[in-house]
Amino acid sequence: MIARAASLRSRILRAFTLIVILAVALGVGVAYYATQGQVDGFVAQLVAVEADNVARNLSRAYRAAGGWAAAGRVLEDAGYRYGEEEEGHEGSGERDERGSETFHVERVRIVVVDAGGAVIHDNLSRLRPGAQAPALAGARAAVIDGPAGGRVGDVYVDVEREFLAAESHGLLRRTLTTTALGSVLIAAAALAVAAWISRRISAPVTRLTAAARAVAQGGGSALLPITSDDELGQMSAAFNRMTNALQTQRDLRRRLIDDLSHELNTPLSVIRLEANGLLDGLQEPAPAADRIIREVTMLRNLVRDLNWLAETDSGELRLHRKPCSAAQLIDAEVERWQPQAQAGGVTLTRRSSAALPALDLDPLRMSQALGNVVHNALQHTEAGGSIAVAAAPAPGGRVAITVSDDGAGIDAADLPHLFDRLYRADASRTRRTGGAGLGLAIAHAIVTAHGGTLRVTSAGRGRGTIVRFLLPSGGGAGSVRRP
Repeated sequence: MIARAASLRSRILRAFTLIVILAVALGVGVAYYATQGQVDGFVAQLVAVEADNVARNLSRAYRAAGGWAAAGRVLEDAGYRYGEEEEGHEGSGERDERGSETFHVERVRIVVVDAGGAVIHDNLSRLRPGAQAPALAGARAAVIDGPAGGRVGDVYVDVEREFLAAESHGLLRRTLTTTALGSVLIAAAALAVAAWISRRISAPVTRLTAAARAVAQGGGSALLPITSDDELGQMSAAFNRMTNALQTQRDLRRRLIDDLSHELNTPLSVIRLEANGLLDGLQEPAPAADRIIREVTMLRNLVRDLNWLAETDSGELRLHRKPCSAAQLIDAEVERWQPQAQAGGVTLTRRSSAALPALDLDPLRMSQALGNVVHNALQHTEAGGSIAVAAAPAPGGRVAITVSDDGAGIDAADLPHLFDRLYRADASRTRRTGGAGLGLAIAHAIVTAHGGTLRVTSAGRGRGTIVRFLLPSGGGAGSVRRP
């Protein structure tokens, strides 16, 4: 499991590394080509200005000489006419015999042609004068004006595209080097951050793996520290809630074993004692049989409750609905439990509103739910106490059935757990109040399956309890899946 967390960290780091490499490569490429485009545009503007200057000088020379005789001199003055000693050198950058400093350090080719396209002058002597000039599409062309303002020829500047070529290439190389160096530094910083982030992401996963393994082995609660409010913190909080719920279920399961062992042991012990007494002739048959029947009835009720619990835990309750009166329902339950209430010295009363909407429910199931609540109230109400079962209309066309008593009450800490399976607020083990904690869980499942709600309120120990059924009127029949 830990190896998987380490693998997750390495995968995250590899993913970050790939992203950084792609981002750096893209950034270097964009910077290089953007710089190249800017330099090319700048050089093109310079060539255009230079071509216009040369064309103006040639136009003045042409008008002054009445022809092309001074064309070579114009190119020489501009620094574009190279001597024989420069054939093997590109870019002298020295002063000529007139003392003027040449601007260009590359051998920039310039071709002058007349209006008919015949070559007048090629500063690199690659085209013979008078020859027809080939297509010079790569050069910057400027018009040479004659005496009357008409076109007498053209000048093509930077035919070989060498204007500031060395400077441009040097600038691009320096830009590329600087950008690459900066990208390497950025990549190193990004990878360091990626390593930190991968550890930050994988560390909670590693702790979660170890904690899950501890929980699976039954090693306590194994709660995770919550160090942030992001998804990782929410994951840790969710795991802690799950761990607490599992621990609660473990505690409930242990309590169930203790409770069931007590509930089964007591009646079985009584039955065994009565049977031994009968066998030895120490007991009268009638009283012994009565006590045995009473204990068997208690065992049967316990088995019935466990069957109900298994049915509700399966996720589906089959309801056989039919129209039912809430008043008749509470009358029947009060009548059923009245003998036990009188035997315990408890006053059990009922009251209902005159106008109640009809309910569409399963009478047997709802009788079981209401009977569980009334039985709980009788168990926790001492002699001289009172229990009231009432039915009244509620907002939304619903019916509220309440069972209120002035008995033992319930602690506030126990209220949220009353509907948990196997939870028992009263920890005593007496036959009177030591039930297995199934009644309210079953009642809650039945009421919920009918689309209603069940709520328990109490002011605390010794201050009584109120259980409130809120049931909708109307509805269908058949099978209803428990929400």
